[in-house]
Amino acid sequence: MEILPAIDLKEGKAVRLTKGLMESAKIYSDEPWQIAKRFEEMGAKWLHVVDLNGAFAGEPKNIEQIEKIRKNTNLKMELGGGIRDEETIKRYLDLGIDRLILGSIALKSPTFVKEMAAKYPIAVGIDAIDGYVAVEGWAEKSQMKATELAKEFAASGVEAIICTDVGKDGTLSGVNVEFTVAIAEASGIPTIASGGVRDIEDIKRLLETHKVAGVIVGKAFYEGTIDLEEAFGLVRGAA
Repeated sequence: MEILPAIDLKEGKAVRLTKGLMESAKIYSDEPWQIAKRFEEMGAKWLHVVDLNGAFAGEPKNIEQIEKIRKNTNLKMELGGGIRDEETIKRYLDLGIDRLILGSIALKSPTFVKEMAAKYPIAVGIDAIDGYVAVEGWAEKSQMKATELAKEFAASGVEAIICTDVGKDGTLSGVNVEFTVAIAEASGIPTIASGGVRDIEDIKRLLETHKVAGVIVGKAFYEGTIDLEEAFGLVRGAA
């Protein structure tokens, strides 16, 4: 299992939201690349980056900061937020991003996602509110169950599914293990848990399932409720 520390970008700053609400943004750094460097020094292999402005605008909005992170670390980077066409995918790959996350477009056009996954390193972001897929920067809840959307991408070439329980995201209330496992079982694709991670116990619970490929850690790091170095050590010991 891989731990992916997270950096969410809003107007060039590293922030965390609560339940995806932009007005809840708490700023943690004016220089996000410095946080990425710290993650690397702690033992991270991957970095999870979200362009929050991009997620709402439907196009890249924090390119400058993303470039700075790329230039200042050797971390593998996955990036999501506002990626809706092949041109944007190519642009980010040219910058050295290792994997692109397609979210809202996965519900609207699963065929497009499968076409892109056949050519590029693609992860699908499935964000859910009460078990139903959330879209447009989590501003809307669709009529499709998250597990049904996950099934759509079975054997599609998609590298990973990142599943977020929106109701838990940024709340430090504990990760939704059952939801993550349900997505993994429905899709057969390596599944990364996101939303609500609070402490080392969440990491242990996910490890115990033997079905979760990764976990994204955001606010728990920024608020000091998890020791990332301890978490990396735990995961390495379980490998």
